[in-house]
Amino acid sequence: MDTGFDLRQHGGVDVFLRDCPTRAVLELIASKWTMLVLVALEDGRPMRFAELRRRLDGVTPKVLTQTLRALEREGVLTRRVHPTVPLRVEYQLTKIGQEVGGLVQSITDWSQANLAAIQAARKEFDERAACEPPEVTAQERA
Repeated sequence: MDTGFDLRQHGGVDVFLRDCPTRAVLELIASKWTMLVLVALEDGRPMRFAELRRRLDGVTPKVLTQTLRALEREGVLTRRVHPTVPLRVEYQLTKIGQEVGGLVQSITDWSQANLAAIQAARKEFDERAACEPPEVTAQERA
């Protein structure tokens, strides 16, 4: 499949190809809960599981656990167990976690700065879509 300029010829990867390993990283980072965990930990302070769960309103313990494990596996955060009774477990971003956390914080800032325009566009689209018959795409015709 031709995806344009092939970076593999120059020692890079081609994110547009389905077997590109970068896609798995992008899929993880693009997750809503991953982004929120990164922003919550972006200040560099370690946080306990319960703190993160309270901070991320609506996340289930199962989803938070899966998200934290995936981020730990990719080297984005560290999980530190303190041998106390009861055990105390803290999560903190690694160096690469801080890098991506800064990028995600920029996306969060952009989202907040443009929220009114996005909401207006959404409302305009919904009003227009309610009045117009649905368009049939080429894929739907096939």
